[in-house]
Amino acid sequence: MNAERDLTRLLAGLRPELDPGRYVFTTVDGPAPTGLAPVVTVAEPEGLTLVVRQEEADAASLPYDYVAGRITLRVHSALDAVGLTAAVARELADAGLSCNVVAGFHHDHLFVEHARAEEALGLLNRFAERSGGRTG
Repeated sequence: MNAERDLTRLLAGLRPELDPGRYVFTTVDGPAPTGLAPVVTVAEPEGLTLVVRQEEADAASLPYDYVAGRITLRVHSALDAVGLTAAVARELADAGLSCNVVAGFHHDHLFVEHARAEEALGLLNRFAERSGGRTG
C-alpha cells in the first residue's frame, strides 16, 4: 500500500481507532528504565521523553501529569503529506481538545486527554464523514 499524500483522500480515509489504554508522558535522564515498553521516545537536551502506558509508569515510579488516550489514524499517510496534522488538530481545537501528534512510518497517532478520548474519536469520525469518507 502506497502512502497517501492527497489531503482530501487523507481526511476521507482517517479511520480513527481508539486504543483502550491510558498513556502518560514522562522524562528520564539516560536510557529508558528496564521493563518499560515506550510507544514513543523523543531525545531532547533536557532528557529522554517517554510515552508509556500509565501502569508501566506507575510500576516504575515515574512522574507524570497528563493522562492521554491514544487514537491512531488508520489512513496510511505519507510523511511528506501537507495539511493532515493541521486539519485534525484544528478540528479538535475547535472543540477545546488538546492534541499531541506523533507521526509513525505508517500512521499518525494522536494523544488526547483521556477523559475526552471517546469524544475526540466521535469528532474525528464525523470529520471523516464530512470529508467524504467512511469510519470504522
